[in-house]
Amino acid sequence: MNLEAMAGILGPAFLAGLLVLSTHVPLGRQVLARGIIFIDLAVAQIAGLGVTAAYTLHLEPGGWQVQLIAGAAALAGALALYGVERRWPEIQEALIGTAFVLAATGGILLLAKNPQGAEALQDLLAGQILWVTYSQLVPLAALNLIILVLWAILGRRGGSMVFYLLFALAVTAAVQLVGVFLVFASLIIPALAIRHLNGLRALQAGYVLGAVGYAFGLILSALYDLPSGAIVVWTLALFAIVFRAAAARISCT
Repeated sequence: MNLEAMAGILGPAFLAGLLVLSTHVPLGRQVLARGIIFIDLAVAQIAGLGVTAAYTLHLEPGGWQVQLIAGAAALAGALALYGVERRWPEIQEALIGTAFVLAATGGILLLAKNPQGAEALQDLLAGQILWVTYSQLVPLAALNLIILVLWAILGRRGGSMVFYLLFALAVTAAVQLVGVFLVFASLIIPALAIRHLNGLRALQAGYVLGAVGYAFGLILSALYDLPSGAIVVWTLALFAIVFRAAAARISCT
């Protein structure tokens, strides 16, 4: 693959990663603070279940009907998990895990008779970030801008309800482009790496770490023909480890 062709593929893929990180870094810090680590897996999988249900209705992939069904499923799931937080906080994490398993197996059941079911499930989990186009990123950029503005205005003052609803919208938009694995990695791995930092400094570090992880992962994927979603997860984890080790060494000197 020559440099021009690589740039044409990696450009929109990298921009997609940056857009995902734009909402997932601040929301990931909230997830860690609330101790609900697997909520993104659950909500992403519920959104994926909505996508799967839309495909069984033979709706056009990526069409507005699919987006609407996926968004409605994720919002319904987020509201259900919000209710769990209020009513059964002591078993919240267990119920979040149960919601993930039900959504995942529900998708398998829906696609059981589909000849392309295995491929569809793999795309939903690992994503197809290398095939993202610039035109697909325009709606994501607009939605993420709205989410970030609302989060900046309301934030913690809006309570858990606002967090759950904005979280559902952010995850729904991301999962169809980058897959469930990258949604989880983008949310949790930078948040873990920067958990010792506060304020704007933490967000800046999270964005830089995430951007470097995506860049190296996508380049390795293109050069060595590796699954893009899987390798980006690993490069995000690698740079998070390096970042934490460097931060620990600096603090000891």
